[in-house]
Amino acid sequence: MKFFDAKDIDELQKIYKINLINSCSGFKSANLLGSISNEGIMNVAVFSSVTHLGSNPPTLGFILRPTTVPRDTYKNIKETGIFTINHIWEDIIEDAHHTSAKYPEEVSEFEMTGLEPEFKGNFKAPFVKNAPVQMSMKFIEEIYVPSNDVLLIVAEIQELFVKNELLEEDGFINLAKGKVATINGLDGYSIPNLKNRFSYQRPKVNPKKS
Repeated sequence: MKFFDAKDIDELQKIYKINLINSCSGFKSANLLGSISNEGIMNVAVFSSVTHLGSNPPTLGFILRPTTVPRDTYKNIKETGIFTINHIWEDIIEDAHHTSAKYPEEVSEFEMTGLEPEFKGNFKAPFVKNAPVQMSMKFIEEIYVPSNDVLLIVAEIQELFVKNELLEEDGFINLAKGKVATINGLDGYSIPNLKNRFSYQRPKVNPKKS
């Protein structure tokens, strides 16, 4: 087994270190965040840091790298207070990844890819059409993390759209049925299969498959 101590990691070549540390935490969520500026310019960008924070209220969070360079998603969220989260699925992986390219603020990634915007009801931020899971989000707060100079953005789910075939009777969303992607590191995409679900665990009780 390859071993790295703190000194080894600190002295690694930049790109090697970025790849190593971004992939050592395991598979991450793969989402497209849709937003819109006050001027009506749509933005869509891939994020691998969206995570569950709580169910009551239903909140999710994601990490933003330092805002010392332009971050259109962040700017739009702060201007409008809203955005969407859309799960990436197998058919759009290449286009989804391309949204990480740094286009000028006035250029919409929807125009530079095969991704299509979709609007639902009165919500002003764009969803990604045909995404198996879509969420409209309301910005709640940002928390600065000084050790890495990053922001944790906290938002509350306002609306949740799930394709019928993914939703099971107990509320579980079977993402494997929608061929939803995960991200390994910065640029590795996988389509996982669901192997097992287990019952609620109690001490000294053998796990039961559901």
